[in-house]
Amino acid sequence: MDRKKRKRLEAQGWRVGTAQEFLGLTAAEAELVDMRVSLGASLRTRRERARLTQTAVARRLKSSQSRVAKMEAGDPTVSFDLLIRAHLVLGAKRSEIGRSLARDVAAAG
Repeated sequence: MDRKKRKRLEAQGWRVGTAQEFLGLTAAEAELVDMRVSLGASLRTRRERARLTQTAVARRLKSSQSRVAKMEAGDPTVSFDLLIRAHLVLGAKRSEIGRSLARDVAAAG
């Protein structure tokens, strides 16, 4: 958020902070959320580059389209195992998955 907007909100009585502060997450919990979001964004990018629909990816995973949508959205009900498996099914290498995890979430969006 830019400084002007932040100051304007604070002047109107709003408190501005991070999601971690708002939700009361530990540093480890916040890191897991960031990793999940990065993997979801990476999966969507990989799927779109392959010109596949969520349904086509779901078929390859023997899952459902709605599950793939949840994976891409960073839904906490999706296991890391399934997120990693989806990347591998779409041809990702370990190093590419590692780069996705290491990437800053702000840069992923």
